[in-house]
Amino acid sequence: MEKRYQVFVSSTFRDLEHERQEVMHALLELDCMPSGMELFPAANESQWNLIKKVIDDCDYYILILAGRYGSIGPDGISYTEMEYRYALESGKPTIAFLHRDPGKVIADKSESTDEGKTKLKAFRESVEKKLCKHWDSPQELGSVVSRSLIQLIKSTPAVGWVRANELADREATMELLQLRRKVEELQTEIARSRTSAPKGTEGLAQGDEEHSVHYSFNATPLGSYQSTTWSASFNPTWNELFASIAPLMIQEATEPSLKSALDRMAENMNIERLQAEKKLARHSLASFRIGQDDFQTIKVQLRALGLISRSEKTRSVKDSGTYWTLTPYGDEVMTQLRAIRKNHDASSNVEELVEGEE
Repeated sequence: MEKRYQVFVSSTFRDLEHERQEVMHALLELDCMPSGMELFPAANESQWNLIKKVIDDCDYYILILAGRYGSIGPDGISYTEMEYRYALESGKPTIAFLHRDPGKVIADKSESTDEGKTKLKAFRESVEKKLCKHWDSPQELGSVVSRSLIQLIKSTPAVGWVRANELADREATMELLQLRRKVEELQTEIARSRTSAPKGTEGLAQGDEEHSVHYSFNATPLGSYQSTTWSASFNPTWNELFASIAPLMIQEATEPSLKSALDRMAENMNIERLQAEKKLARHSLASFRIGQDDFQTIKVQLRALGLISRSEKTRSVKDSGTYWTLTPYGDEVMTQLRAIRKNHDASSNVEELVEGEE
């Protein structure tokens, strides 16, 4: 979309008519819209309010300064300086063009009073502290303005103006705004989902609450090949159940792999206790497996808690398996449960010696 920029040209008038024409031509060649005091009648307080409004509507501000300070306003400074100060205060991208040697400007175009010369000198010195360029002739001024404005537009892009027929109609604009708000809402929801449980999970069993899980295992007497199947149950917490399988789903995991991880959990949490039982003394224990119904209950509960979800990755037609992955919230919970925290106990640096075979 092609933009055009409105540029406010500020200067004294009668002494710089030729110079202003060169500047106006330069701006028009750049497809810019010049704006300035030619549009206004004699200055007064209400007119000053109008000038400020026009400066506000412009994209850039240009000051041309030569041998005259300009007509004085009610505050004792010229209207040209008032415009310049207002442009700076309002943050308007501003550039000044100063006559290189104002002492060579002819008398008719220079200040005739000492007071005027003093104020012009002070104004010029303040302008030179900001971005400014110098010129000698009207033709050079037009060329300097053209080059300088191109650089200013590149370094400080402004809003600009476009043709009305290039703008989206009202209906399309409203639709874009609605879509933008929807995107912002979804981004906020995604960010929230990483650190908080989904709504409605407050009443579900979770965290450090225990859950009874049934399992079975094979017990084989030492020296025998005939095994017997035993059944039992244990009470892990939901955090323990989730922590045992969550790393498998950092990418994605099949249901059999999750089931196997829970089977190993049942073995690790129970084998020492079982081996201490008199009934199972001198038995080899193996093939621990949780009940299929228990596995389905665990899977559904973790899904309801917003910790896991079915993987949506595209697969071949022949692959009919079910794959599970962590949700963003599940990934955060897994990290909190499985990440190793710093140990500040100095004794932790002492290694425990264990006797055993190499």
